[in-house]
Amino acid sequence: MSQFFQIHPQNPQVRLIRQAADVIRQGGVIAYPTDSAYALGCQLGNKSALERIRRLRQLDDKHNFTLVCRDLSELGVYAKVDNTTFRLLKATTPGPYTFILNATSEVPRLLLHPKRRTIGLRVPDHQITLDLLEALGEPLLSVTLMLPGDTLPLTDPEQIRDRIGKLVDLVIDGGACMVEPTTVISLLDGEAELLREGRGDPEPFGLSRDEILD
Repeated sequence: MSQFFQIHPQNPQVRLIRQAADVIRQGGVIAYPTDSAYALGCQLGNKSALERIRRLRQLDDKHNFTLVCRDLSELGVYAKVDNTTFRLLKATTPGPYTFILNATSEVPRLLLHPKRRTIGLRVPDHQITLDLLEALGEPLLSVTLMLPGDTLPLTDPEQIRDRIGKLVDLVIDGGACMVEPTTVISLLDGEAELLREGRGDPEPFGLSRDEILD
């Protein structure tokens, strides 16, 4: 059975945040709240933890994992962006968006799309997540916590503990989250494309909700 931390969503307890960061550093998989839905996370580059998440979510190697960052200061390390794209990201983060970007050589190969060197990047607007990233000192590798067979992400921490408590190392109870996942927007080749409708408004990118690609 995993550990279960009840952390205040506006004023996270420093001791618990540090303990959660230690769980991640030791190769653990965690369930944690964001400004959209709950998510699964692990340490960047930890192959064993990554494979545990793949099995739990039943994901193939074509699924883009997301690097969850505390701010855009880490962007240039992991993604290639031009000045126009950077200004767009700065204007819309933090927020409930996942951006698909061209990855740099700093991103481990096992995280990349098998045919394209792309990576998802996200800067969430949630204090628990931001404090956790600060304590960790690096991005968190992450995917939405939506289990096989479900049509919506899990949002209730007690239900998360009941359903996957034996499969993760820590569940962070930060209260109920939104039921919607992030809006996913590709910013490859300088053009914005709406890949998934979610909580984030696509209009700042010159897109509407009826422009989702098949």
